[in-house]
Amino acid sequence: MDLETGVDVQGLLDQVRAQQEQVQRIQRGVETMEVKGYSRGNEVTVSLRGSGQFTDIAIDPESMRRYNARDLGDMVLEAVNDGLRKMAEATSARFAPVIEAAGRMERFTS
Repeated sequence: MDLETGVDVQGLLDQVRAQQEQVQRIQRGVETMEVKGYSRGNEVTVSLRGSGQFTDIAIDPESMRRYNARDLGDMVLEAVNDGLRKMAEATSARFAPVIEAAGRMERFTS
């Protein structure tokens, strides 16, 4: 305990270390997480990992007969953006407890 400020410095350091370890665990989990993104009509499906690597792009064969290259490109773009949005949401959800804890700790030390 710091006599000047009344703050338990060692306790804070222990909390910071614990949060760092938790962040590292979450990061490893996010890197292995996989989500799927879809175009509006589900003609295109993409799979991506939390590491940012796309692992699959599937295009419905019927769509290839029905749509021109430009439309198919737009569908791929929709599916990619949907996948990236879902990955961002999933990542934020996993990190939310750490962010909330850091906010509580910041209020405690201010």
